[in-house]
Amino acid sequence: MPQIRISEAARFLGVSDDTVRRWTENGTLTPQKDPAGRLAVDGLELATIARSQSHLPDDQSRSGSSARNRFVGLVTGITADKVMAQVELQCGPFRVVSLMSSEAVRELGLELGSVATAVVKATNVIIETPQGKSII
Repeated sequence: MPQIRISEAARFLGVSDDTVRRWTENGTLTPQKDPAGRLAVDGLELATIARSQSHLPDDQSRSGSSARNRFVGLVTGITADKVMAQVELQCGPFRVVSLMSSEAVRELGLELGSVATAVVKATNVIIETPQGKSII
């Protein structure tokens, strides 16, 4: 199992190093030592905690859809010309960018600070690993 250092675990969870250390002290996470003797946690255990703590606002407009990736967030940027627009959402710690027609922006009533949902139906998702670690 991969071991994740405390500072990396904190970054992945969006909390402080001290919070992760407290979780190792109170049993929320199992403390381990990495090969260099530094405090670490198990990657699978960390992933389980990350999933259980990831809560975006509910999507009130939810309708039947085959898309499983829905990100509710705030509109933080709109760049539009006469025909096309780029709309940026901040969905929790994630920035989601969409290209659409300027007409769609107007029809949806999108403006800076408004709430919107990014729906992603991806048939091609690229997953990368840190340099030097390849999976065959």
